[in-house]
Amino acid sequence: MAPHSSSSETGDSGAARKAGLRQAALAARDALDPDARQAASAAIVRALLALPELASAHLVGAFWPIRSEVDPRPAAQGLLGRGQRVALPHVTPDGLVFREWRAGDALVAGRFGLSEPDPSLPPVEPDALIVPLAAFDRAGQRIGYGRGYYDGAITRLSRFRPVLTVGIGFAAQEVEHVPAEPHDRPLRFVITEAGVIRCDGAA
Repeated sequence: MAPHSSSSETGDSGAARKAGLRQAALAARDALDPDARQAASAAIVRALLALPELASAHLVGAFWPIRSEVDPRPAAQGLLGRGQRVALPHVTPDGLVFREWRAGDALVAGRFGLSEPDPSLPPVEPDALIVPLAAFDRAGQRIGYGRGYYDGAITRLSRFRPVLTVGIGFAAQEVEHVPAEPHDRPLRFVITEAGVIRCDGAA
């Protein structure tokens, strides 16, 4: 691993490095064979549902996939099937708001091509989050799509109780080192088709 002077980076240099890592990781994800991607997604869902820490969560924040992301929808169905509650994120001007989702509930078109819950539903506060990512490292640092929505949500939800965070992505999206910025919130776990990574950088 290349040496670096501290665990955080200055804003401009960190953002620039993240942009390059994001572009490369998303290109690697997009290049995956569709059949291989589907099989990998299924393996990730199995590992996700087998994670003991997730099994003890009462309300799990999930998401509907866009583009070539891992598809966590079968995991959401599996969580509901074993009696856990599921929430989905709604992008608002104030950040992510989670609203409970039940099997069969219609979703609405949101910003950035997202499928979101009915905005008239009351907000809820998950005690676990399944987190999308563009790139990640083994310390649990993640790169999203550059808007900071999940970092903000994790910070907010963690104010009064611990929140379990599980990132999901393909092994091709792993990078050696994600430059951490002060607002970044490391993940506790990352799951890829290669297995479960317990992240040593998470608080």
